[in-house]
Amino acid sequence: MKLYCISTHQEMLPLMRGVTCRPFRSLKVISVALFTFCSILMVLLYKGNIDWMMFKPTNKVSRTATVKPSAQPVSTCSFDSLSPEELLVFDSLKEAIVWPETPSLKSDSSLNDTSDPRRSSFTILPRSGGGSWRVGDQLQVSIAIRDFHGRPKKSGGDVLLARLHNSTFPAGVAGHVVDHRNGSYSAFFSLLWEGRAQVEVVLVHPSEAVTVLQKLTEEHPDRIYFNSLFQSGSVSETTTCNVCLTGTQQRFCDYTDLRTGEPWFCYKPHQLDCDARISHARGGFRQTLKSTEEKLFQWYDINRLTFKTPPSGYYYKGAWQALDGTRVHQFNSRSISQCLKGKAVHIFGDSTVRQWYEYLTNSLPDLKEFDLQTSKQSGPLMALDYVNKISVTFRSHGPPIRYASTSVSQLHYVANELDSVLGGTNTVVVIGVWSHFSTFPVEVYVRRLLNIRKAVARLLSRAPGSTVVIRTANPKEMTLYESLTNSDWFSLQRDKVLREIFRGMNVRLVDAWEMILAHHLPHKLHPDSDILKNMISAESLVTVQDKQSCK
Repeated sequence: MKLYCISTHQEMLPLMRGVTCRPFRSLKVISVALFTFCSILMVLLYKGNIDWMMFKPTNKVSRTATVKPSAQPVSTCSFDSLSPEELLVFDSLKEAIVWPETPSLKSDSSLNDTSDPRRSSFTILPRSGGGSWRVGDQLQVSIAIRDFHGRPKKSGGDVLLARLHNSTFPAGVAGHVVDHRNGSYSAFFSLLWEGRAQVEVVLVHPSEAVTVLQKLTEEHPDRIYFNSLFQSGSVSETTTCNVCLTGTQQRFCDYTDLRTGEPWFCYKPHQLDCDARISHARGGFRQTLKSTEEKLFQWYDINRLTFKTPPSGYYYKGAWQALDGTRVHQFNSRSISQCLKGKAVHIFGDSTVRQWYEYLTNSLPDLKEFDLQTSKQSGPLMALDYVNKISVTFRSHGPPIRYASTSVSQLHYVANELDSVLGGTNTVVVIGVWSHFSTFPVEVYVRRLLNIRKAVARLLSRAPGSTVVIRTANPKEMTLYESLTNSDWFSLQRDKVLREIFRGMNVRLVDAWEMILAHHLPHKLHPDSDILKNMISAESLVTVQDKQSCK
């Protein structure tokens, strides 16, 4: 924390110029003024509500800007500084994200020894007890992975996705895959509709690719980097920023958030101070793979044929049917307006929940955007419906965020924003934070979610009637770049962390993972409107007492 001291000598001098009062009386007035100021200051400190930032000059951009000199090679990484509380939570999460041991890649390793989808296969096992399948049964599929020689794999760790679907209804449900760690897997599907169904299994990554992804995160957590522009008058400089920086003789600017403790670092400009930082932007991506490793990252499709953990829902006739007892209505624009009448909807996170803001502003005829002259990517964005008294806002989460140039004054942490939400029965909060944390060690994500969880708890404590919605991660298309920066394996691991951290809280989970996996449309980071409509139609934005008004 920086404390800006007020020099009484400098501040009082201008007041004393031209004054004809006797020195003794002037000193008496000064003493009284100082005594009064100190008394007020002590009262404020005692009550604990003083805001030290009010003493900060208004022309400063960053709240904190401390330079860390380094006379020898150093490294500054946010995931090296977890608090004892965060470490305790992280240790408890390790079991949830443990992954089977994957084969190591040696210099003489051959791609022919890796998992081959064309030689792999799966078998639908007979119904337990015999007879025909019935609605409510569990369908089990046995999956055998082989290498390019046709030899059975001896280890697990392959990234597999499975679904059961019927394209004529259309209907679909996600499968639950169990890794037996010996090259064989089982997939379980709940049979939830009458009629035919097809099993689909996709090999996203062979286990050897997971080895590479783990190594990348361990050795190159800064492979995606960011830039900040520093400017003062006619002088401007751009430096690299990240949650982890290394250097020899170069100094760092530390922009750790005072309230949450979220760290962020930039290399210090040569000519300018740390306070001269004015913008944040994605920088680039450092590709460090060998040519043989690149070939591991392809989209594999094992086969198509004519759970032990139950799914959260399924599609039937194109509509999502929740299995947790929640009634799902297919809303139109009128019913959505009725549901949200008199409500303030606050959306925080990445572009996958910005889609919700865009869907609502495009779907509701009376909801009009108010131009705040801000970035359409990061916001803040606002839309108002004066007829139904609805307000919808969006703001992106703080760094790391891979957007085009954004003013640092608009980079706000979700936890801090939640503390400014009034809350109540007419308040809906939507949070989606996951995609931009893929390349960093999972500790970075754990810290962010713990801060958000604490803020959600504070909101629900002061305003119990508030509705809080959490959007999960989702599978997506897999190019080489996406595999190395936003792989489904990264997303799956962080999705597990998110579910565990918010388990037991009075929040609503929108299972984007299953809603996209079960759908017949291709996997996308930003799902198509049909899926988006089902996410919003799942009654996630309304409270129990509002349901009658939604019809």
